[in-house]
Parts: sequence; C-alpha cells; structure tokens
Amino acid sequence: MSGIGAAAAGAAPVLPTPVGGFQELSVPSSMGPIEVQVQWAARGGSAALYLLDGLRAPADHSQWTTDTDALRQFANDDITLVFPVGGRSSFYTDWYRPSSTNRQTTTYKWETFLTRELPAYLAQYGVSRTNDAIVGASMGGNAALVLAGHHRDQFKFAGSFSGFLHPTFPLWSEAMRAAMLDEGNFNVDDMWGPAGDPAWSRNDATVQAELLRGLPIYVSTGDGQPGPLDLPYGIGNTVNAMALEAMTLTATQMFRDQIIASGIPARIDIVNGTHTWPYWQQALATARPMILDALATH
Repeated sequence: MSGIGAAAAGAAPVLPTPVGGFQELSVPSSMGPIEVQVQWAARGGSAALYLLDGLRAPADHSQWTTDTDALRQFANDDITLVFPVGGRSSFYTDWYRPSSTNRQTTTYKWETFLTRELPAYLAQYGVSRTNDAIVGASMGGNAALVLAGHHRDQFKFAGSFSGFLHPTFPLWSEAMRAAMLDEGNFNVDDMWGPAGDPAWSRNDATVQAELLRGLPIYVSTGDGQPGPLDLPYGIGNTVNAMALEAMTLTATQMFRDQIIASGIPARIDIVNGTHTWPYWQQALATARPMILDALATH
C-alpha cells in the first residue's frame, strides 16, 4: 500500500509529524498539483483548521497568510493551519465541467480535494482526517458551511465570514454569474448547471441548514456601512465593499431565520463594517476559542 493509502487506512503517519513552522506543500489532485500553505501545530497535535479564500483567490498564496494575522493568532496553538492556494471563482465545489467561457482545461473538483485528496495527503504527517475545522471568507464562507454539513465525519466546526449563504434565492444566481465573469471569465452554468439544478440546492447553506444541526457554528457579516476597520481612503473600494456586504447581510439574515425556525443553535454576529479582510481577521479572532474548544486542543 502506498504512503497515502496507508495513512488513509488509519495507519500511523509515514513521515515525521512536524512541530510548528510554516511550509508550502505541493499536493496531488485530479486538478493537477495544488499548492497548500501550512503552519504546523505548535506541539505536533493532529487537529487542523482549513481556511478558504474569497472569489479573487490568488494563484500563488492564500490571502489569509498575507492579508490577516491568522498565522500569528494560532502560532502557539496545537492546531495545524491549512491554506489551500488557488481556486478563484470556484466556490470550492465540484464543478460539472470546465468553464466554457475562459478555455479552462481541467474541471474544478474542490470538494473532492478538500475532503478526500488533501486530508489523505496530510494524514501522512499525522494530521487527523476526523478532527478538523473549516472557515471561509466571502466565496469561502458558504463553502465552509456546506462542506462541513456534507462531511460531518471530517469537520467539527464551521465558520462563515461575509459568506453568500443563500445562492438559490431568486435572481442571486445572476449576481454570481456577473461576479464570476468579472473574476476570470468563469461560467456559473458549468459549475452547478442552470438555476434550479439540484447542485444549487446542495450547495446552499440555508437550504442545507439541517445538516449543520449539532455542529458548532460561527457566522459573521458586516452591515454594509463603513466601520472602524475601513480605510479612510480608497473610496471606490469602500463603495464596492459596502454593496457586497449589503448582499451578504441579507443572505446571513435569511440563514439566521432558517436556523432559528429549525431550532439549530449557532453564533451569528452582525458588525459595523464592509466586505474587506480586516473584518475577516477580526472574525477569525472571535472564532478562535470556539475552534480550539471544538477540536479539544486546549
């Protein structure tokens, strides 16, 4: 049995378990090699936190490592931080086919990567496949909740920061279409098919709320109004961030109404602010003690 296969079968790690430090890995996948940035658990523990980027995910690094202090926040914690790199406009989901509007040659298969290929690879280093947490910002927010809901055997905590949590709401598929065309000329129809296809409902955190019952959840969004962390300059960026956050606010309120009606507990914070990284850094700091509790890493 190969090293990955042995780890997947629950055998002991085949590589020394790293203790602390930062590393960049090249992980095999059906999409080709995927770069994954990792900060290893401070004392060699097995728990892991996956952090997902937003729509404009860069090809060479995770914005969590450059636009927030995530590495510092967890530097002394016994939890491995896992930052998948790339996947812009992917919504971290398994697509039906390659995007037909930008000559994409491979089909995005991010759910497969994050729940099968990457955990199997990290298991070589002693990282648990069954004691993980997942959070995401913007595009990654809905994905974090959906992935956790469908893979409860892997994820023990989920967090969404300014996530678009109700993509099946009427006409919101068109907002996603416009955003994805703007960011890389990706075609939403090649992701989940036309609006109404079952893939849309499967990937809608509000529709799938029942799958989250019993899971520790933290959801945050801004109110769309400039707050204390918005820059006093860059007015154009602030206006765009206000409009985006107004949409995530509405989606978060609909998600909140759904889980309240269903009797599903979750912490949901609505703060003064816009769709920008300083607020997601703040949300991660709020979520940190909940994550450590859920993964029993104290």
